[in-house]
Formats: sequence, structure tokens, C-alpha cells
Amino acid sequence: METRTVLFVDDDELMLRSLQRGFLDEQFDRYFAGSGAEALEILRREEVHVLVTDIYMPEMLGTELIRIVNKEYPHVVSVILSGSPPDDDLIKAKHLGNIFKFVSKTLTLEKDLKPIVQQAIDHFNARTERKELVTNPEMS
Repeated sequence: METRTVLFVDDDELMLRSLQRGFLDEQFDRYFAGSGAEALEILRREEVHVLVTDIYMPEMLGTELIRIVNKEYPHVVSVILSGSPPDDDLIKAKHLGNIFKFVSKTLTLEKDLKPIVQQAIDHFNARTERKELVTNPEMS
């Protein structure tokens, strides 16, 4: 199976560096972006399977980024990170579709976020396998 790629997006430089350190030894490729615009640049150049984005960022909210990703890269599985409790924006984001999980930034990296990212990769893999079985029934 090919190596999967996760794109992490957060405008908080400390959070982004923490994610870089925390996911250093994982078995997937990683990209890190400090803004929605930077994330879209990476998506244009690289094959990305999972997007983990902060919801509140200047210039482009995570919800807007996901709206664009859903339209232009519908195969990408999205995870939303939020430092604040659910509110109207998160409730609206739920209706964007293709959002795998909402994650609080207060969760721990090892016990909470790493397993969720792995679940998102597994979800992408299962969805890809189902799609291949539907398009190529002789594979089953």
C-alpha cells in the first residue's frame, strides 16, 4: 500500500512546531502550513490524503479551507482542530460534509490526536478500497 500523506494547517507557529515534533516518527508523509492559502498551494503540488486544520485562522477560516478542499479534492479526509468549545462556526462546519472528526486542541498528542489521525488514514484507505471494489469487481 502506498504511503499516505497528512497536511497539518495552523496559524499558531508554536502549535505547528509542536505538531512537527510530535508526528516526526509516524509512518506517513507530513506537510505543514501556516495558513489556508499555504495549504492550498501544497494541495496543488502534492497528493494529500488527510487534512488536519485549525478552524480559527486569519485570512481564511478552516471551514472555508475545507469547503474548497471538498470541492477541488473530494478524496481528502478532513479533521478540524479547535481551541474553543463548539459554537455556530463548528455547527455550520458539520454541514460541509466530509469532515471525519472535530478535535479539541486540549487533547493530548499521544493519547488523542495521533490515534485520530491514524483513524482518518484508515478511513481514507477503507473508502479507497470500497471505491476500487465497486469500479473493479473482479478484484474481490
